[in-house]
Amino acid sequence: MRSSALPPKLVSDNSAISTQQDPLPDTLPAIPEDAPYCFRDRNILMLQGPVGPFFLRLAKDLQWAGANVHKINFNGGDWFYFPANATSFSDSLDKFPKFLNRVCEEKRIDTIILFGDCRKMHRLASEVAAERDIEVLVFEEGYIRPDYITMESHGVNGRSNMPRSGIFYLNAHAPEPPQTNTVGKSIWHATGWAFTYYFWAIILWPFFPRYRHHRPLSWFEGLAWVLGAGRKFWYRWKNSSDIAMLSGDAPPPFFLVPLQVHNDAQIGVHSEFETVEDFIRYVVRSFADHAPEDTLLVLKHHPMDRPYADYSRLVRSLREKSGLGRRLIYVHDPHLPTLIQNAKGMVTINSTTGLSSIHHGKPTLALGDAVYCIDGLTASTSLDAFWTTADAFTVHPELYRNFRSQIIYRTQLNGNFYRRLKIPGTLAGIDWTRGK
Repeated sequence: MRSSALPPKLVSDNSAISTQQDPLPDTLPAIPEDAPYCFRDRNILMLQGPVGPFFLRLAKDLQWAGANVHKINFNGGDWFYFPANATSFSDSLDKFPKFLNRVCEEKRIDTIILFGDCRKMHRLASEVAAERDIEVLVFEEGYIRPDYITMESHGVNGRSNMPRSGIFYLNAHAPEPPQTNTVGKSIWHATGWAFTYYFWAIILWPFFPRYRHHRPLSWFEGLAWVLGAGRKFWYRWKNSSDIAMLSGDAPPPFFLVPLQVHNDAQIGVHSEFETVEDFIRYVVRSFADHAPEDTLLVLKHHPMDRPYADYSRLVRSLREKSGLGRRLIYVHDPHLPTLIQNAKGMVTINSTTGLSSIHHGKPTLALGDAVYCIDGLTASTSLDAFWTTADAFTVHPELYRNFRSQIIYRTQLNGNFYRRLKIPGTLAGIDWTRGK
């Protein structure tokens, strides 16, 4: 068994972290040496997964490892991608806890696997699991992008069990991550899976009439993506001069604000903001009142939100009301690493883009409950003060190295929900044509 915490050491070269007086915080449970086989003889229940065949493929891998796998389908899209060894739930959501209890009893479930811990049925499932002492494993998009996905026990982001104290990571070392397999572009894979998922969810809606999705289930969903494609080309032309200015060798001083998807549960659940619009207004108001007059504020649209939201009208209104004028810039498709590298700092709610900013050593302020919101990684100041004090903040390099190693070691899986990697030693890496 590995020990998850090493003896304390003293660090005093960064005023943002004081470790000489603080007691060692909670430690994480040690990971057993036989971790690859820890699913043997488990009775696993899968709930809703990412669009596409990921959960079906995962179920086959788990069965290969000796687990018994069952699934609950909530709509026609779920059913299409997982038609066998599954139970359909078509009643109203208030009946789900009783239904889930019965399934857990009949199948002797000891592990529940789900994607996104903030969906309503998943929150109810977490409550049932807690009452029955069932382990919950939560999948989510990767903390480390683009070649990882997240899998954590209990929850992710604001519900993560990862410690939020810098001293833990300065004293708890993890092995260096193994060589990362590159995923490559997966947008067209994701688009194809999503189209098929929504098609069958709509077609089979009469069998699941009480189901309510976190996005509209209608034929207009496809039209939204057509609109999003049009916006992509429109903003590529419209933003070209601004992006050239911000990405050049001598850009003006600016702060970067990456926006999140409008219905991201991490906003409503793990922050004080009700909507992305509320966040934009709050940041712009603070910047107008407190930022140096020679700095710009750059709002960067989330690419997955292009079909559903466009904040250009709000930005035009705020330019006039705040008096910022051309100091407030709104862009869609810049090369994000270049923008981060050129920025004076970043302000976010709890986007994983914040970790990219930290990786580049940029001052970062997280206004929500982010897993990386740790003194020494992010600035511990108010938004009003951040605009003038960001230059004084530095990311603690050893803390970041250890944090990144721990987060990968304990929560990240090299791979992708939509495009399967052929990694040697796994089912995906077997050459079935040669019988291996």
